[in-house]
Amino acid sequence: MVWTVFQVSLRRLMHNRIELMLTFVVPIAFFSIFALIFGNGIGGSTTPKIKVVAIDEVQTEISASVMATLQQSAGLRFMRMSDDSGDVPLDRQRAQAMVQEGSLTMAIVLHNGDRHAVAALDSDSAKNISADLLSDSSDQVASQVATALVARAIMMARAEAEAAEFDVFKSPVEVSQTVPASHIPDPPSSIIADQSGAIIADQSGVIIADPPGAIKQATHESSSPLSNPSSNPSSTQWESEISAGPYSSPADDPQSLKSPRAEDPVRVVDVIGEGKANPVVSMYAAGIAVMFLLFGASGGGGAFLEERENETLDRLLSTQLTMDHLLLGKWFYMTSLGTVQVFAMFMWAQFVFGVDLWGHLDGFIAMTIVTSAAASAFGLLLATLCKSRGQLNGLSVILILTMSALGGSMVPRYVMSERLRGFGQWTFNAWALDGYDKVFWRDLPIGSLAPQMIVLMICGIGFLSLARLLAVRWESN
Repeated sequence: MVWTVFQVSLRRLMHNRIELMLTFVVPIAFFSIFALIFGNGIGGSTTPKIKVVAIDEVQTEISASVMATLQQSAGLRFMRMSDDSGDVPLDRQRAQAMVQEGSLTMAIVLHNGDRHAVAALDSDSAKNISADLLSDSSDQVASQVATALVARAIMMARAEAEAAEFDVFKSPVEVSQTVPASHIPDPPSSIIADQSGAIIADQSGVIIADPPGAIKQATHESSSPLSNPSSNPSSTQWESEISAGPYSSPADDPQSLKSPRAEDPVRVVDVIGEGKANPVVSMYAAGIAVMFLLFGASGGGGAFLEERENETLDRLLSTQLTMDHLLLGKWFYMTSLGTVQVFAMFMWAQFVFGVDLWGHLDGFIAMTIVTSAAASAFGLLLATLCKSRGQLNGLSVILILTMSALGGSMVPRYVMSERLRGFGQWTFNAWALDGYDKVFWRDLPIGSLAPQMIVLMICGIGFLSLARLLAVRWESN
């Protein structure tokens, strides 16, 4: 008998395509989605490109070198700015506004160490380049990647500038290759050199180079006229400076490394999240709310199918009630229920987690109504597409979880690759989350929600129209 029960269960599984998909296809599909997200995203060899602009407030050769290095970086995607009024120079304030409205992930501003001081033209101030990263802290990966790339570019530019300065200490052979011999000036008599010709000190006793054995030769060789303290007082001063400390040159002294150029040249400035009360919690609440709106809508569609199976639908249609009335009535009910459900979730988030709901009430109401309407229409479409409650349960789980994974309800979209983000734009989860992001994170006015609201309303009308077409078969029966 045990074997008989096993055979019956196996045959039932083989004849139920929805159950087969839930058993074998859905786990593989979700594994593939998350492998693509974390394999090609933050866990892979490459990270998603960061949308940035760069502003050069220094305008020197070093800053130009930094800009060129950043433009060649594979991790940054420089955006072209267009304006209907013509070419408007991009400044710090405009770049910050673009980050706040979501057009950019980050703005890189190159400046001197002291932004309030007038930019000096000497070489030291020209090399003292720092960068402010005007960042959207909702993307927690972008700031870390951009900080490393910008710091590397600045360090490389500084190193090239330092190397160019030390070119003046080339050997005579190197100089003679680039400058005619007639133009090479004689070395001043105040220079101390060893037998190899390497310069080791000037008249003031400051050590320029420390070749092996040079100090010993310059201080203890009696045949040199500079070794006599009476004839050359600076040599005594030089010997006292050598014995004053263990460091043969100022560059070896750790105290000398505390110059402004040795400090961290990159500073991350959060232009959105600073001063907000748990804005990230509101984004998680929005993602969960949209996903459960879809599950609630599929449950409402399931009730529609139950009425069809127990012949309640036939008795309703035998009255003056039409299919249009029935679909619109259920759509209004499911939309109202979904709106109340999301409102209750955000009320809980405000009282428990400190989400600022009342400060964004107008945008929240607008986004919640259109999102609930689109989700309810989607639930009715699934109900009219399926023949039984079991088919609806299987199909709704597959579609809702897939859309939630690609649309950002499960995983933040900033860790996804550009290709996956493009796929996510085909789900209304992504459009709904973009709208809630503008409301709670970016504090944008309700007029900026027009693209998201239009797309969601088009989705709702389209889903409801398709549901009406598919429900014709119930009227004919």
